[in-house]
Amino acid sequence: MKKTQLTLIAILLTCGLGQVSAQIHEDYEILFTDDEGKQEIIEVPEGMTDYVSAVDSLLMLFHDSALTIDDACESSDENPYYSDEVIAERLRRMPNSIEMPFNSVVRSFIDRYTNRMRRSVSVMLGTSNFYMPIFEQALESYNVPLELKYLPVIESALNPKAVSRVGATGLWQFMLATGKQYGLRVNSLVDDRRDPIRASYAAARYLRDLYRIFGDWTLAIAAYNCGPENVNKAIRRSGGSMDYWKIYPYLPSETRGYVPAFIAANYVMNYYCEHNICPMLTNLPEHTDTVVVDKNVSFASISKFCDIEVSMLRDLNPQYRRDLVNGLTEPSTIRMPLASINKFLEQQDSILSYDAMHTGEHRTYVAVDESKPKATSHRSSSSSQRSYTSRSGRNGSQSSRYGRSSKSSSAAATSTSKRKRGRRG
Repeated sequence: MKKTQLTLIAILLTCGLGQVSAQIHEDYEILFTDDEGKQEIIEVPEGMTDYVSAVDSLLMLFHDSALTIDDACESSDENPYYSDEVIAERLRRMPNSIEMPFNSVVRSFIDRYTNRMRRSVSVMLGTSNFYMPIFEQALESYNVPLELKYLPVIESALNPKAVSRVGATGLWQFMLATGKQYGLRVNSLVDDRRDPIRASYAAARYLRDLYRIFGDWTLAIAAYNCGPENVNKAIRRSGGSMDYWKIYPYLPSETRGYVPAFIAANYVMNYYCEHNICPMLTNLPEHTDTVVVDKNVSFASISKFCDIEVSMLRDLNPQYRRDLVNGLTEPSTIRMPLASINKFLEQQDSILSYDAMHTGEHRTYVAVDESKPKATSHRSSSSSQRSYTSRSGRNGSQSSRYGRSSKSSSAAATSTSKRKRGRRG
């Protein structure tokens, strides 16, 4: 294992697990004090919570995607301090169509990203080169602001396999019902909520629909987190205001932190260099393509014939839950690096033949064995050995656990034989 890889593991463990006991409370909420000294607890979006799981996720990503430190980038653990005026001016200069004002709550989330979560930011920056073009294309197709590409940063920390405490899944954290409403398949073999492409298009469509309801992107973002019903309820309680910062006190606790966290994510993903955060390197390929199959294909056979690791296939196709592309159900796509795509096209027949021989597909037809068991010469004797519940506790006789006592069994067999002879005669 490379020295930089060992260093990464040591850093993650040192910075994470050693501080868990002191930070466990802070992982789920921020204690915010306003300008008048009033304190408020704000829940943190799930993509920014659970420090122990975050460290485990980083190690998992490191193992699967071979994350390494970029030695060419001059990194430092020192986070320079910038005044509120500097940060507010940086937010103002960003080319966004969504309003991103600065306040003390936003500052709290920026500080969280640039201090405690700076290692997570490094990981997300490393994987963003792969995911951001997918997000941008999906958002562009529905004509929604491209800065929404940073929603998965606070939703899932750019982990397509992320599952929340309430079951929301994937980069965009779709709940099961909402995912199915927007055409995402979920069954034993595939979960489209984990598909970066399908889920991104579903999220873009959902965000567009929410904007059509509220006519305001900040409210649409809040509704993405807590649902349009809760946002409408907050609007009514505020007296009808359509300003997120006016309905803020009436929103659920996590949603009060959701928009500030989104603003902070936009900030840190653009100004990470100013805070001495270096992107990590990952072997997720920037250039990939897809093939469509109409038969079941296993990751194992693709790996065997196309010179690609199964772990890479899992990273590029996280929607397949059993390492099996279920093309028989409906034509299905497989994403691979370009070189592997060419090998797949060249050897497609061999791959499909290999799978047909080795994967043990479910049988289409099965014959039922209707033959009767052969009769034995000791039929009456064997019938006496049938299992019955022991009744020795009731009548005090000596009984076997699986049958009656030998004397009573013999008597029962003799009586049965007499009844059978009587019916025949």
